[in-house]
Amino acid sequence: MDRLLVLVRHGQSDWNLKNLFTGWKNPDLTEQGVAEAHKAGEQLRDLKLSFDVAFTSDLSRAQKTLDIILEELGQTGLETFKDQALNERDYGDITGMNKDEAREKFGEEQVHIWRRSYDIPPPGGESLKMTAERVLPYYKSEILPRVLAGSRTIVAAHGNSLRSLIMDLEDLSPEEILKRELGTGTPIIYRLDENGGVVSVQDLAD
Repeated sequence: MDRLLVLVRHGQSDWNLKNLFTGWKNPDLTEQGVAEAHKAGEQLRDLKLSFDVAFTSDLSRAQKTLDIILEELGQTGLETFKDQALNERDYGDITGMNKDEAREKFGEEQVHIWRRSYDIPPPGGESLKMTAERVLPYYKSEILPRVLAGSRTIVAAHGNSLRSLIMDLEDLSPEEILKRELGTGTPIIYRLDENGGVVSVQDLAD
């Protein structure tokens, strides 16, 4: 049985381009982001991959990325579940702030702590640890059972919600996952064993 799980971060958004903390806001994809989503679909098509079910967040940039990928695969209309559990990390009070301006206001070290520590959230927002605490239960209750049953599954989500998943899948430490960079619009292909362990992983950015 092929237990296939593909994770893909959304294509570049307008706020990515402007270097803003995005969180749960809903900026659109840039032209580059749309192109990245088309390329992701083409890569998956070239590998002759198709899907039985899709999951995405409640945010439009992830949903649009998924729609474009499925269009490239000729799978528009695929059964798709959308849930806030897969949303990007909530940046709270610094949402919408330019990252350079945030460094000027709060100091380089403080902003670095908010961005790169595992368990220290920005004011009013979430840490990566808090993000994982909503992503992983959803993964284990809704996504993983389908993968283990043989449903080829794609998840289109966000840098930090996917880091939470990757940390669990690859058994990484907080220090290791914080160093992991996820390219926009780049599929990562996992094949799992009957217990949900990773048999193989292929990052199409490589």
